Amino acid sequence: MNGIEGKVAIVTGASSGIGRAAAMRFAEEGANVVVGDVLEDGGQETVDMITDAGGEATFVRVEVTNDADVKALVETTLDVYGGLDFAHNNAGIEGEMSQLADTPDDDWARVIDVNLTGVWRCMKHEIPVMIERGGGAIVNTSSVAGLMAAGGGPYVASKHGIIGLTRVAAVEYAKQGIRVNAVCPGVVDTPMVSRAAEDAPELIDQFVAMQPLGRMAEPSEIASAVVFLCSDDASFITAHPLPVDGGLLAI
Repeated sequence: MNGIEGKVAIVTGASSGIGRAAAMRFAEEGANVVVGDVLEDGGQETVDMITDAGGEATFVRVEVTNDADVKALVETTLDVYGGLDFAHNNAGIEGEMSQLADTPDDDWARVIDVNLTGVWRCMKHEIPVMIERGGGAIVNTSSVAGLMAAGGGPYVASKHGIIGLTRVAAVEYAKQGIRVNAVCPGVVDTPMVSRAAEDAPELIDQFVAMQPLGRMAEPSEIASAVVFLCSDDASFITAHPLPVDGGLLAI
């Protein structure tokens, strides 16, 4: 893709699943990648996979609920690679599957803090250094649950909120050369979906059946959309929540 080679990308939640696939795709396209995750073993494994394939990557442990961690993630990126061009704010959790009135307070707070406030924290620290760089591109991971009522209340609320934050940031910083978009995956073959299937396998089957393509997506298919949205090929796309859902939202 155009405009990726030689640039610098941060990917959070990159120890597995969509984040790992996005980090690897950025590296395949020639970017230097900072792999951020709270899980050190998985994050370092992602770095090793990238470097074994001839790419360049660095791991930084980050808990997106901790502002100092997020600040350090961006500062380390600047120290190691000299700037920041792209960010894929992908870290997220699913929370418990419960009806709204049965949702524990601590589950609500944790999901919102990781999924929604975590994206805000990341953008808060990423955007100023992108402005100094002369521009950049951000992709936040929402979900089809950000465009419909699919899943637990905290998860759905957080994913809707990500789309709102994405649009606000896109409008506020467009004239400073920063594009901000979101990807909205359908059912993807990731550890998060596997965990959900342990508690409610019938729910996963139902959503897969609703996707006209009739299967789960591979993480690499979402990663391709993420890197495309950061590339020069998407230079006039901003404030857009892009469904990558096998046609689910068309039903």
